[in-house]
Amino acid sequence: MSLPDLDITLDFRSAWPISEQIKEQLRLLILSGRLPAGEQLWSIRQLAVSLTINPNTVAKVYRELEQEGFLTSRQGKGCFVIDNTGPIIAQERDIRVRNLGTGFLREGRALGFSVNDLIRLLKELDDE
Repeated sequence: MSLPDLDITLDFRSAWPISEQIKEQLRLLILSGRLPAGEQLWSIRQLAVSLTINPNTVAKVYRELEQEGFLTSRQGKGCFVIDNTGPIIAQERDIRVRNLGTGFLREGRALGFSVNDLIRLLKELDDE
């Protein structure tokens, strides 16, 4: 899989650290299946050159994603998406959707919408 196909983009003007931007985008690529179980990631050097960033930043991202259970490193071979992504993906997707739903409900109620109004709105948005 080539880097341009994955659309990793960085905002160097953002207050959000570059390492966090990369980590979040890689997480989403794994959660969406665009980086499937067992897929080899780019070498630290390849990704750093492609994104014009310091290789230490990429190494940090890979290390943190490994600690979080998304990646595994194989001595002399590189970094890979873990083979058993099912439980991690299910848990992470559930957490993310629940967080989105909680925020949506909280803000919707604060604006005076009922749960039924919000469900109707979601259905309308889904039809668009």
